[in-house]
Amino acid sequence: MITSSQNPKLKLARALMGRAKERREANAFVVEGVRLIEEAVTAGWKFQFVLFSDGLSERGLDLVKILTAYRIDVEEVSGDLLQKVSETETPQGLLAVLEFTEFPIPEVPDFILIPDRIRDPGNLGTLLRTAAATGVQAVLLPPDTTDAFAPKVLRAGMGAHFRLPIHSLTWEDIKAQTNGLEIYLSDMDGQSCWDTDLRKPLALIVGSEAEGASDEARRLAAQKICIPMAGKVESLNAGVAGSVLMFEVVRQRATT
Repeated sequence: MITSSQNPKLKLARALMGRAKERREANAFVVEGVRLIEEAVTAGWKFQFVLFSDGLSERGLDLVKILTAYRIDVEEVSGDLLQKVSETETPQGLLAVLEFTEFPIPEVPDFILIPDRIRDPGNLGTLLRTAAATGVQAVLLPPDTTDAFAPKVLRAGMGAHFRLPIHSLTWEDIKAQTNGLEIYLSDMDGQSCWDTDLRKPLALIVGSEAEGASDEARRLAAQKICIPMAGKVESLNAGVAGSVLMFEVVRQRATT
C-alpha cells in the first residue's frame, strides 16, 4: 500500500496530469474513473499501473479484480492521497497511467476532423466524442490546439480517445495528410451546410469560436460552410457547431 505523497507513482501521476510536455516525454497520460478505465481495458490499451483508494464502488472493485487478473500493476493508496492527485470535484478513487497508443491514419481517408485553435478542453472533448460517433477516421490537431490527452479533454471525450486516431501535426503535415480531400472550414460567412454536397471525401476544419480559424486553416480550406440559424443567434460554440456539421456529413451520406 502506498502511504507517502512522495511515492514515485503518485509523483508521476501528478506530473502527467499537469503538463503536456510531461506527457510527451513520458509517452503516457492519466485517466480517472471507472468508466474511462473500463473503456481503456475494452479497447486494449497498455497500462503502466493503476491506483485505487478506500471507498471504491462495487463496480470499481470488480474492475480492480479484472485489472489484477490481467496482471496489470494495481496498488492501493491510503487515506486521501489519491484524492489530492485527482482533478475531479468528486473523485471515484480510481486512477490509471496508460501508454500512448497512436492509431494509424487510413491510407485513403474520406472523413477527417481538424480542430483548429480549440483551447477549451470541454469543446475539444465534445468534438472527439462526436468524431467517434460519426465515423471520423482521424483527428488532426494543428499547433495551438489544446492537448487532446489533458485530463479535462479525456473526461469530456468519454472514451473516444481509445477508438480514434488522434495526431498532433504541423500544418505542412496536415496538408500532406489531406491531399486529395475537399477541405471545408466552418465559418459563419460560409455557404449553408444544407446546400453543400458533403458526400465526397472531405476534411472538416472547426475553428475556435473566440478567435476563429487560423491563417493556415483559411489557406488550406477550399470552401467555407456555415450552419443556418434563426433569430439573432450569431454562433454556436465550437463543440456544438462541429458536432452539427459532422452529423450533417453522416446524414447526407446515408441518403445516397
